[in-house]
Amino acid sequence: MEKLTNKEEEVMQALWKLEKAFVKEILAEMPNSKLHYNTVSTLVRKLEDKGFVSYEAFGKTHRYYPSIRKEAYSAQFMKNASQKFFDNSYKKMVSFFAEEEKISAQELREILEIIENKK
Repeated sequence: MEKLTNKEEEVMQALWKLEKAFVKEILAEMPNSKLHYNTVSTLVRKLEDKGFVSYEAFGKTHRYYPSIRKEAYSAQFMKNASQKFFDNSYKKMVSFFAEEEKISAQELREILEIIENKK
């Protein structure tokens, strides 16, 4: 799965949230973005070319929807981050967040509980 640019990810975040949307609705879901309608339209078409987005045609207009689940993209993103920055070790990744105080002891206990319940 191809890595998306930051702007493409921003569009996908909006589309994952909306599930199905026209370009103007995607743009409205991105109120802090400085992207213009034509830019979002171009990004959506690029995402379609990459296989991330599909559409339903309504005459000359299209309603877009994600072809890739957010969870699938997130899993691939985290796998790549683990490989690039943490020697393919999720332990090192979690330790990094703990050392940076981005994750609390309580959250780590909750993660342990999830792991133990999967056994």
